Amino acid sequence: MLDFGYYNMDCMDGMKEFPDQYFDLAVVDPPYGINVDTNGRKKKRSKLAIARDYKPFAGGDKEPPDEAYFRELFRVSKNQIIFGANHFISKIPYDSPCWIVWDKDNGATDFADCELAWTSFGKSVKKFKYTWNGMRQENMKHKEYRIHPTQKPVALYRWILATFAKQGDRLLDTHVGSASSLIAFDEAGYRFVGFEKDKYYYDLSNKRYRQEAAQMKLTDFL
Repeated sequence: MLDFGYYNMDCMDGMKEFPDQYFDLAVVDPPYGINVDTNGRKKKRSKLAIARDYKPFAGGDKEPPDEAYFRELFRVSKNQIIFGANHFISKIPYDSPCWIVWDKDNGATDFADCELAWTSFGKSVKKFKYTWNGMRQENMKHKEYRIHPTQKPVALYRWILATFAKQGDRLLDTHVGSASSLIAFDEAGYRFVGFEKDKYYYDLSNKRYRQEAAQMKLTDFL
């Protein structure tokens, strides 16, 4: 069985290493299958919003994960939070009263106003408002440098942990991308396993994660 940590490997191979229900919570942001380009925009959309170019990532967002991925995800984890599930809900055979609505406060752009995440929890719908629109971010004093076309803010994952996780939980992220999730997991003291298939983005995100973790440890002594 793999140890806790961050791995450059296909999550389908990685999840096979773990027994049933090993993780208390999986927080995942898989490809949505909406053909997002390297600017984080859906192809053939208008260009009201301008974003930077990114290197294409593995799979290119052409297809969402297949049913085998979701079977394995539900096998290894007790609870799940799955971003983008509104694009592939037919692959998740469970109803849920609790969806996460992330209000991105985009204003007059052609980006989505909100992103949705399906959860396995029996709570009511939860909303998180946090500006995330190119150069404009909620926390302009501590802006995050964006390294991935589908990057989400660390603050979103901090809120998810505060709302849904319990201390001592073992966490899983199958599609790490920018490492925003890992930064929040590590900051809050959770044990976790993360997978990223794309070598370029693994190296980039691992560097980001290591730098943030080192900075957090440094501030402990200040």
